[in-house]
Amino acid sequence: MSMRNIAIIAHVDHGKTTLVDKLLQQSGTYRDNQRVVERVMDSNELEKERGITILAKATSVVWKDTRINIVDTPGHADFGGEVERILNMVDSAIVLVDAAEGPMPQTKFVVSKALKLGLKPIVAINKVDKPDARVQEVINEVFDLFAALDANDEQLDFPILYGSGKQGWMAHDPAGPQDQGLAPMYDLILKHVPEPKVEEGPFRMIGTLLEANPYLGRIITGRVTSGTAKPNQTIKVLSGDGTVVETGRISKILAFRGLERQPIEEAIAGDIVSIAGLVKGSVADTFCDPSVETPIAAQPIDPPTVSMTFMVNDSPLAGTEGDKVTTRVIRDRLLKEAEGNVALKVEEATDKDSYIVSGRGELQLAILIETMRREGFELGVSRPRVVLKRDESGQLLEPIEEVVIDVDEEHSGVVVQKMSERKADMLEMRPSGGNRLRLVFHAPTRGLIGYQGELLTDTRGTAIMNRLFHDYLPYKGEIGGRRNGVLIAMETGEAVAYALWNLEDRGPMMIEPGWKVYQGMIVGEHTRENDLEVNVLKGKKLTNIRTTSKDEAVRLTPPIRMTLERSLAWIDDDELVEVTPKSIRLRKSILDPNERKRSQKQKAEVA
Repeated sequence: MSMRNIAIIAHVDHGKTTLVDKLLQQSGTYRDNQRVVERVMDSNELEKERGITILAKATSVVWKDTRINIVDTPGHADFGGEVERILNMVDSAIVLVDAAEGPMPQTKFVVSKALKLGLKPIVAINKVDKPDARVQEVINEVFDLFAALDANDEQLDFPILYGSGKQGWMAHDPAGPQDQGLAPMYDLILKHVPEPKVEEGPFRMIGTLLEANPYLGRIITGRVTSGTAKPNQTIKVLSGDGTVVETGRISKILAFRGLERQPIEEAIAGDIVSIAGLVKGSVADTFCDPSVETPIAAQPIDPPTVSMTFMVNDSPLAGTEGDKVTTRVIRDRLLKEAEGNVALKVEEATDKDSYIVSGRGELQLAILIETMRREGFELGVSRPRVVLKRDESGQLLEPIEEVVIDVDEEHSGVVVQKMSERKADMLEMRPSGGNRLRLVFHAPTRGLIGYQGELLTDTRGTAIMNRLFHDYLPYKGEIGGRRNGVLIAMETGEAVAYALWNLEDRGPMMIEPGWKVYQGMIVGEHTRENDLEVNVLKGKKLTNIRTTSKDEAVRLTPPIRMTLERSLAWIDDDELVEVTPKSIRLRKSILDPNERKRSQKQKAEVA
């Protein structure tokens, strides 16, 4: 059976996973009586909740006696480490573009990686049935994007399909026909995508995806470059510099067959397979026959730009909600994550009880924290910080991102003002249809931490912001942080409604009556710039006087709901987010007020 390997790449919400659903349905993958699940490739719990693809996954369909391996990739640049490795496994890519939004920053990121590898893309204009679709302009934008990314003549001569992934049809014309379903896309894949290149020699495969299975142990997925492999065959693992990591036997070979992975007796060159049985081999290592001496060259991965400190939870409420609280289990979990995610870097901090975790962006790190808290971990997390560098001459460099904001015209002024306060440079401002403007900036990553929520408030929830790492450029100077101070609990106990009611004029609260608080915990936002210690445990004095005015029911303003992402963006450098399976609390990193004052005094003297 002949074979094709293809990836589907696109921006967040442009319809990749929905298109894969329809490709599976129309190829006869489902049985007649089988329940069809929506967005079947988003198998992870967090993916279903957030509606985004976080992990790259593979599947396969058979069309006209040809097996087509399809890889569904994440659209968000924070998970770009997944995409960069995935592209090594395929020979072409379907670039899916929204007919109204056009190519967005993440599209640009993935396409640039695909073009550098020499892949010949197919462009699919999705959602042509939308009332604000602008098909011809979007095609021109895609062509300009390819040209700007130095595509060669062959890549610029890309075939185009039009259709709607949700309705399950693609055609060579925006008007249809629609009755052929996705057959035109399948036929174009067979015609345009080359068969996998097969090299001469014994078995070799580069590890691309890593996962742990409770029954089979470590499973490595990759594309077989040359030769064949069978169960029980002895192989060795080479690292990037050619040193032998381990030697072992393949216990099982699994291949993607529709929605399931099935054991096979032989992995042939060109196919995408998973192998089990090795205990140390990881992503970017070469799995090969014992006679092979040179590893396959792995794609370089873009550097991490944001780091956070993960530490043991040392608050008075530590250990009351989670069961994984020690340094050792947190360390093992972080190292396991870094092993499978090449875009993540874990280093031990100087105090030994904390770890510095660096990644592509706050979303990637927030997803890791959310996953850990659902597994029963308790930890304290610092504010995200950017990873700074120095060039050869000693000049300080910081990560700069390309930011694209689509906003209603009436709100563009406040967006431009806020971005300029964050040291951003505007590159272009142009209409994007429907009284909306598209603003493009180059902004320091430091200034964008926590801006998403503020942007939505400023624009009544109508703005859409997309970010992409651009380059390391000279440091742009100080950027103003949060302007308001915080309200800090001065005692440990349970919050009382009467005390919260009396403190309402000091600022909005973040806790409710009955919540457990402790000394040093942040309970609200102060209306002024300074921090203020407050007593949220103070009850009403009891008297024997009864009047209607004295006994009015206490009516509290609803508290601010602090989600994980909002908390990470909101806290200051001397504050932490305490994350447990049941709660997200904000606190000062030094809980004792006297110690805190002493520390601030020492910092002021040093400055």
